[in-house]
Amino acid sequence: MYYSLLLPIAAVLAGAVVPFQGGANAALGRALGHPLWATMMSLGVSALCLIPALVLLKVPMPVFSTLSAQPKWIWIGGVAGVIYITAAILLVPRLGAAGFMTAVIAGQILASVAIDTFGGVGLPARPMESVRLVGVLLVTLGAIAVQWPALFRASGS
Repeated sequence: MYYSLLLPIAAVLAGAVVPFQGGANAALGRALGHPLWATMMSLGVSALCLIPALVLLKVPMPVFSTLSAQPKWIWIGGVAGVIYITAAILLVPRLGAAGFMTAVIAGQILASVAIDTFGGVGLPARPMESVRLVGVLLVTLGAIAVQWPALFRASGS
């Protein structure tokens, strides 16, 4: 019971740090003069944070020889990270943290439902039920509602 309650709470807490990442990386991009340098630095800091965790937890080295037998799509996580971080650097200053995050969440939900429905990226297919579709529509409408004031603001602001 408690374990199943802790998982969504952990996910909410993990999600709560994401808006800070967007704002911090946008400032880093301004400081470095280009968003791609901020993306590089952000990913570098991520790697530096992981190294001590790997050492402290005594995580064994991976078996690289098995990678060639894996599907090529397993590498899209790194590409997705670069796209997300760079998009955050460019869009958070324009959309605001809430505007960016609601749009990101809507995109995540739409892509996740497609992955679940068709069994993409190695996950089992899950049927699209009407209640899930309603949830997707509500999230999408929420993203539009958060953006609504900006949609009618004069361009150039």
